[in-house]
Amino acid sequence: MSNKSDIKILELSAPKEWAAGVPAVISAFKNTLDKVGLVEGAKLLTQLNQVDGFDCPGCAWPDPLAKRATFEFCENGAKAVADEATLKRVGAEFFAKYSITELKTQSDRWLNEQGRLVTPMLLAEGASHYQPISWEQSLELVAKHLRQLDSPNQAAFYTSGRTSNEAAFLYQLFVRQFGTNNLPDCSNMCHESSGVGLNETIGVGKATVSLEDLEHAQAIFIFGQNPGSNHPRMLSSLQAAKRQGAKIVAINPLDETGLKRFKNPQELNGVIGQGTALRDLHLPIKINGDVAFLKGLCKELIERDDSGQKVLDLKFIEQYCHGFEAFKQDMLVTSWSDIEQHSGLSRQQICLAADIAAGSHKTICCWAMGMTQHKNAVANIQLMTNFLMLQGNLGKAGAGVCPVRGHSNVQGDRTMGIWEKPSAALLDALDAYYHFAVPREHGFDAVETVHAMQQGKVRVFFAMGGNFYRAMPDHSATEPALAQCELTVQVSTKLNRSHLYTGKTALILPALGRTEIDRQHSGIQTVTVENSMGVVQTSHGKIPPASAELKSEVAIVAELAHKVLPQSRVDWLAMRDDYRLIRNGIANVIAGFENFNQRIEQFGEFVLPNPVRDNRQFNTPSGKANFVVQSINNNTLAEGQLLMMTIRSHDQFNTTIYSDNDRYRGIHGSRQVLFVNAEDIATLGFVVGDKVDIHSHWPSERQSVRQAKGFTLVAYNIPRGNAAAYYPETNDLIPLGSVADKSNTPAYKSVVISLHSDKVKSPSV
Repeated sequence: MSNKSDIKILELSAPKEWAAGVPAVISAFKNTLDKVGLVEGAKLLTQLNQVDGFDCPGCAWPDPLAKRATFEFCENGAKAVADEATLKRVGAEFFAKYSITELKTQSDRWLNEQGRLVTPMLLAEGASHYQPISWEQSLELVAKHLRQLDSPNQAAFYTSGRTSNEAAFLYQLFVRQFGTNNLPDCSNMCHESSGVGLNETIGVGKATVSLEDLEHAQAIFIFGQNPGSNHPRMLSSLQAAKRQGAKIVAINPLDETGLKRFKNPQELNGVIGQGTALRDLHLPIKINGDVAFLKGLCKELIERDDSGQKVLDLKFIEQYCHGFEAFKQDMLVTSWSDIEQHSGLSRQQICLAADIAAGSHKTICCWAMGMTQHKNAVANIQLMTNFLMLQGNLGKAGAGVCPVRGHSNVQGDRTMGIWEKPSAALLDALDAYYHFAVPREHGFDAVETVHAMQQGKVRVFFAMGGNFYRAMPDHSATEPALAQCELTVQVSTKLNRSHLYTGKTALILPALGRTEIDRQHSGIQTVTVENSMGVVQTSHGKIPPASAELKSEVAIVAELAHKVLPQSRVDWLAMRDDYRLIRNGIANVIAGFENFNQRIEQFGEFVLPNPVRDNRQFNTPSGKANFVVQSINNNTLAEGQLLMMTIRSHDQFNTTIYSDNDRYRGIHGSRQVLFVNAEDIATLGFVVGDKVDIHSHWPSERQSVRQAKGFTLVAYNIPRGNAAAYYPETNDLIPLGSVADKSNTPAYKSVVISLHSDKVKSPSV
């Protein structure tokens, strides 16, 4: 992809040994000053994540219950807020100036930097430019296309994790009353493997811990996660845990800066001192070596218990678990040579982790997409959970599972019913309260939606936020699939690449952001979100909308539903006018939301029930927590091949790129880099700084070549045979069919590659 708007000059520095501190404060305020201004920017930041303020539009890390710090935000949260509250605008004049062809040559960063979308825009079939269109005309156009479908299943309705609980509930209600369960969402691309793995194992698809649990754990194992860049406020919780005596183990191919040392900018020691050392042990595991490592860890604990060390909680296993004997035998017969070969770790290293686990009575496992985006991702999650089960680390204080979500309400959206495979209980509750025939057939997830577009089964694609095209792998498949749609619709706040790769006709519908005042006929509205630990909290926009033409997501859904379903018994416009009516519906349909309005009006937040956390109740078919036997995955590579994972930089949020820098890893000026072990660079015949083309290799595609061109080799401390590159720049290397078993999540973290240039003749692979 050409990025003619930027001159890429790569500069390298040594990776940082500590995170946050004064540089984070400077970065946060500089971004806010540049985009919003001093006075308004400072006011926004003091209202960010406060009980009577607005929820961060970034990650889903929890806020402390009730009592908040004056500055309850991180550097990346400040970037997200400044990005949304920017004073720049993208209106009709902008689209008249730039054709779609011209915009496609610009970088993702440039597109985002142009500012807020302020008016509905139409890209007519065959047109070269977007043109303005009224709200009435745009919604009528969508309604017309939906009404003309042969079946409701010919439409798909995508959701990003930014959408509030109120908008998400109303959206799924509209979609299901329209007649389909085609509700793909961003979870399909990130933590779907967590939900599948946890539900099969313990009967709950979300975290079983609280913020207080994390801060009082005795051991915290962090798998495949880079909190310093992706969830920076988590560092404060890890600091609190360390001060309580916790041991922290980081399992990651990269020794990420944020887990080395944290300089808390709200403490004197974080400003002028050394800060707090975090991880006690870093295990430089091979990419996708987690199953092997976890089998080694469980094997060591079981063998120690058999020798009389009383490491396991046998009472918990007997009372609450199923399948332990088969699991134990599988651990015992698994050889240490296989474990070491496939994990990339020595037995001695694994025993160091076992020492920490054995010495803890309260252990938590945290993870992110380094665990969920492999072919065997569900196995990763289940083995991690089984490791906790061995010592009874579920359903007690200071212990449990903690999948860390990457978008502010991605978990809440799923709770509200944004799911292509809804439970019978949800459908029954919708049927009982709203009195319509709810569709029962499962719908399409994100990957299946693209396949359905290819086959002509999906003709209308409606996206509530997000950047679907850019987030998906395999643009060579996704682009023509979208182009076959009769209509694609993007509800958005900022310009992104999904506005450029569209159906035959396309609409941009500009929406209010999280920071903005949402005023409807009954007054200023409040919305809610659910964080990574199952806490529902309010969010109140604080600044005037970027344009008088913006509509809230709730208003867009309600007005569209009113047009599409004129015979519906649901009063869509009344719910648009007063979100309390939506919450009344939620209270009657979604378990745990009883007296929804009263609770948020009185407390501003509340904790959802969690059967595992609260009662050690496991809602699985066996009625118990399930041990699951897993096989070690074979990651054997041919000569000249490496196994690559995609990663985020410190200056991006999902597909939103704030700059071309990644200061913690020492990258400045370009994202077109490939991190490779220095010995591998030499062995392959290259030198540091060489530019290479990356080819990926898939057994099903022996005759074709997938490539990403022009990447600079950077020597980095990564295991031999492994490599890393930024997402989404390398998404084209991943075919649509490379997905996790059971969850169907794209395997962004397991990509077999080889390197090519005119300088070196690469081996035939």
